[in-house]
This record gives sequence, structure tokens and C-alpha cells, in this order.
Amino acid sequence: MLILLVDVVILAGVAYFLTRYFAEKFKNDQQNKADAVLLQANEKAREIELEAKDRALKTLQEAEAEINRRRMEINREEDRLQKRRAELDQRFERLEQREQAVNKRQSSVDKRLNEIEKMYEQQMAELQRIAQMSVEEARAVLLQEAEKEARADMARIIRQIEAEARAEGEKRARELIAESIQRVASDHVVSVTTSVISLPNEEMKGRIVGRNGRNIRAFEQAAGVDVIVDDTPEAVTISCFDPVRREVARRALERLIVDGRIHPAHIEKVLGEEQKEVDKSIIEAGEQAAYDAGVTGLHPEVIKVLGRLKYRTSYGQNQLAHAVEVAKLSAVLAAELGADVDMCRMGGLLHDLGKAMDHNTDGTHAMIGAEFAKRYGVPAKVVNIIASHHHEVEQESVEAIIVEAADAISGARPGARREDLEQYIKRLRALEEIANSFKGVSQSYAIQAGREVRIIVRPEDIDDLAATRLARDIAKKIEETMQYPGQIKVTVIRETRAVDYAR
Repeated sequence: MLILLVDVVILAGVAYFLTRYFAEKFKNDQQNKADAVLLQANEKAREIELEAKDRALKTLQEAEAEINRRRMEINREEDRLQKRRAELDQRFERLEQREQAVNKRQSSVDKRLNEIEKMYEQQMAELQRIAQMSVEEARAVLLQEAEKEARADMARIIRQIEAEARAEGEKRARELIAESIQRVASDHVVSVTTSVISLPNEEMKGRIVGRNGRNIRAFEQAAGVDVIVDDTPEAVTISCFDPVRREVARRALERLIVDGRIHPAHIEKVLGEEQKEVDKSIIEAGEQAAYDAGVTGLHPEVIKVLGRLKYRTSYGQNQLAHAVEVAKLSAVLAAELGADVDMCRMGGLLHDLGKAMDHNTDGTHAMIGAEFAKRYGVPAKVVNIIASHHHEVEQESVEAIIVEAADAISGARPGARREDLEQYIKRLRALEEIANSFKGVSQSYAIQAGREVRIIVRPEDIDDLAATRLARDIAKKIEETMQYPGQIKVTVIRETRAVDYAR
């Protein structure tokens, strides 16, 4: 028991010493760790302090540099303001000097103004004495002169506005005409003035003439044409003022030549058959023309007469093709201008209807066609279009004006008509002779295939106003004395030349 107690005491003492030892050791370790942490913290604090000092020094240096820069800018601004102040002082001094000079000049001007007013009063009194008019009377005269000048200016402005309106209207008209022609796109003229029959050989001429001219006389009497047998190799010519009879004769003679049986009895039979064929082709041509032009409801007699225009030409232009072209042009123009398209189509197609019968009836083709159309139930507006397209009666509608314009376009467009050389030269010569017949004309030239005549006048005899009157007088004389398709432009040129020599 004692031993156990001694062991317990020993164990307790050992435990105590071990506990104390480990406690001291732990305490020393903790103290060492604390000292190390404290040392480390002190070093870090010194580093932070050094870094803060460096930053503070750098900030201080930057602040000093900014202050120096601002100070330099302030110094420069002060210098500039000082210079500006000096300039303003100089300018102020100059303004003061100028004001003094202006005051002196104003005094002088006031003095001169008083003198001028006195002189004005004296001059007014003298003028009234010389003119024997009061101020009110003189003012009235001046107002009259001013009114006259104002009216002259107003007339000039009105002429200018009219010229601009006319130019704009002509421009629009040209656009409409060009568009209409392009849309219609008709062919160029292919004309016939005589009918030439080709023969297989020269012997056929003798058979056509027959014994003692029996066959040719029978043919001419039955057909109502002239058969010209001349030296032209392997050809004969048929001549007749009636194009339909000439066509019947041409077809009959070609058939007789192919058939070979040429004698009076057979000639009459063939002519009768070909007459029926031509009448049939006339009706077909009229119906086709009405269809091409888009016109319906025409009387068969009107269709038949219309078809006869297939064999009628004017200046080489086929009249049936011309009628269809005028109908199409009229329709295009009417559509552009908001007029009655159907009336324009029918009026354009029938406007030259009288040309198919004017060789048998007295009167102009316009009046003949109008009477015929009226007889067969054509609308009154279309009848007026037919009768008035050459101004033989008054035009009663805008459609009549449109058809007249389309007729002029169709006849005057390039390639529509042709003239033989002799007529062409005569027309050019007549134009120049008309121009040269007027006083003051130096030279004249017909150009553009007779579409324009240019007249050069002597400037000492003709002034600018007289040149305008001369152009109008020449144009009027051309209208009264000449026949021509389309229109002719008259241009008067007045030129003043100054000539000197360097010696």
C-alpha cells in the first residue's frame, strides 16, 4: 500500500514536471512565434512606411510640377492680356481720333448741306421760272413719264413671259409629237407615180399593140387608160389620172401577158373580172384600215370609199396609210391631252375621205368628204373634223385641232413624202425669189430641203425691229403664194461687222 502510494506520488511528480516542462516549452514556442510575427510585422510596417513616404514624395513632386505648369500658363495668359489691353488702348485712342475727325467732317457736311439746300431752292425757283410750271405740274409730268416707262417695262415683261410660255408650250408639243411618232412607228414612203409592166420579151409589145393597133385601142377604151409603148426594153407603161382604173388595167394586162390570149373580146372579159377583184380588194383594204385604226361602226359605203385611198398618193405618200397613221397619232395626242380618243380616231381615219372622189365631184376634198360622211351617218363632231382640217370651216372642238395637228405631223415627219427633183428645185428657187423681193435683203438661202429659208439683211437698211417685221412679212407671202407640205421656217439674220487693219 505504501509502495503504491509512493508510486502514485512519483507518478504525480513526474507528471507535474512533465506538464511544467511541456508548458514551459509551449510557452517558449509561443513566445518565439509571437516574437517572429512581431518582428515580421515591424518589418512590413517599415516597408509600408517607406512606400508611403515614396508615394507622398512622388505626389508632392507631381503637385509641384503641376503648380509650376499652371504658374507658367498664368504668366503667359497675363502677358497675352497685357498685350490685349495695350492693343485695346491703342484702338480706343484711334477711335477717339476718328470720332473727332468725323465730328469735324459732319460739321463740314452740315455746312455743305445747308449750302446745297439753298442752291436747290434757287435752282427750283429758276426751273419753275424757265419751265413756267409749278412743282405739282412738274410732278404730274414726271409721273406720266414714269407711268410710260413702267408700261413699257410691263409690256417687255409680258412679251418675255409670253415667249417663255410659248417656248415651254413648243417644248411640250415637241415632246408629244415625238412620243406620238415613236409610238405609231409608221414606215417610210414607198410611192408609185406610174405603173410599169414588165414583159417577158420584146415580141410581147407587138402582141399588145395587135394588128393595126387593134388590141391596144380596145384595151385603152375598155380600161380608160393610156398604154405607152416606147423604147424601154421589155416594159410598157400604163398612165391614168384615176389610180383605181390604173390598178385594174395593170392587173388585167399582167394577166393577159401570162395568159397569152390578147384580143378585144378576151380583153373585155379580163378587165371585168379584174374590176371585181379590185373592188373586192378596196373593200378589204377599207376594212383592214378601220381595224388597224381601231374604228368601228362605219357604213359599208364609207368603208368602200375609204379603201379607194389605197390607190391614191400625195407627194408619194399613200393616202390610206396616211389616214391610218393620222388616226393613230390623233388617238395618242388625244389620250395625252384628255380629249375624246374615239372621235379623234374616226376623224383622223376619215379626214381625207374626199380625196377618193374629188376627181369626180366639184369642191375641195375636205368639204366633199364631210358631205359624204354626213350622208352616211358619221357623227357631227367627226364631220366637222373632216370639213375643218384645212380651215375651210370653223373648228368646233379640240378634237378637230388634234386631228389637224396629227395630219401635219404625218405629212411633215422625215420620210413621209417625197417630191421629184424638178418640183424640189422650183420650190427652193421660189423661196429664195420671195425672200430677195423684199427691200433690204442682201442674200437668202433655202436649206433643209426647203423646210427653212435664211435671209441675210443689210444692217444699215434693216434694224432689229424691222428684221422681226420682215420675217413675218416673208412668212405671210410664202403662205399666200406657195403650196408646200408641213411648214417653212423663216430666219432673218442681221449682222453688224466692225473691220479695222493693224499697220
